[in-house]
Amino acid sequence: MSTSTHAPASGAVSRTELSRNGFAAGKATGLLSIDPTAEYAFPLASADAEAAVGLAAETLTAAGLRDKDRVVVALNNDGDLGGNTYATAASRVASAAASSGPRGRMRLLRTIEHLRANVLIGTPTGVADFLARLHLEFLVDPLDLELRLILLTGEISEPGNREHLAREFGAQCVELFTDPVSGLPLGFQGPSDETITPVRDGLLTLVEVESAPAKGRFELAVGYPWHSVLGSKVVRTGYLTESDVLSMPTNTYGDQILIRGRWLSLNALTKALKGIDGIAHWELRVARRGTLDSATVVVAFNRESLVNNGMWHSRIKQSLTTLTPISIDVEIDPVVRESPEPPSIRDDRGHHIHA
Repeated sequence: MSTSTHAPASGAVSRTELSRNGFAAGKATGLLSIDPTAEYAFPLASADAEAAVGLAAETLTAAGLRDKDRVVVALNNDGDLGGNTYATAASRVASAAASSGPRGRMRLLRTIEHLRANVLIGTPTGVADFLARLHLEFLVDPLDLELRLILLTGEISEPGNREHLAREFGAQCVELFTDPVSGLPLGFQGPSDETITPVRDGLLTLVEVESAPAKGRFELAVGYPWHSVLGSKVVRTGYLTESDVLSMPTNTYGDQILIRGRWLSLNALTKALKGIDGIAHWELRVARRGTLDSATVVVAFNRESLVNNGMWHSRIKQSLTTLTPISIDVEIDPVVRESPEPPSIRDDRGHHIHA
């Protein structure tokens, strides 16, 4: 695997490359920031927690946050390094910051109005959905909110989305690159920028992918020079760029698929459904119709008696809820398949490249 010379230097120390499997929760010690299902855990000693907030505050400042700003964060609050960390970091820079969580567009509108916020931090699809509801449901002119700055993170943006949001809200729109393992913003890409600007050396680099079907692309990898234990580690994120230039990802790759700002382990999904008797085949279908992602698992059974069996359908739904907080619909294929077939992934967004 080769590291791109276009990426920031990672320093003179020897780097050990890891995947997310290197952060298995069962092996981690100390205070842990966990993902929604505790499959992965990021270790945080007290000094590391303080350093994490400081790094996030530095990134927000570089992305345009000012001391007189009032900030609303509309991101998930999983673990210690979700939206709450963004709000904590923003409060060190701005005059006020609050985390509203990811749900409830009407609640988000009221929060912005009551706090007199002029900065919004959210996912690209979340802010786009908020904009659509302002127009269609709330009958509010987005310019009346008087937002100065919108910071987007946590998803792959549609082409032109950043420019569209900036124009509709009359605000500057900047995209942040957030490490999916630690949950920390590490760099930014402004309206006229073609590359990500990391706020410190050693945080971001690129690794060429050598295996099909993503061969020739480059995977964003994260370093942790600020961390007391992980200073010599580099973690591959699953985010891909189309060239050896450090820019916002255009695709995801491998076992983890990104849906509505959350990562879903395909290995965990396979294991969960494998334990249910009678499933001959399943396909995960992901789409972005309108503003938000949708996910559906289409299941084919190996015998007719299960096709209309409500208890079996309920078992599948319950298995999915143990894997992720996002809603995954279940559809049953009416055609029985007597022979088992490998599971498949269909991403109509064109984002995920499955290994």
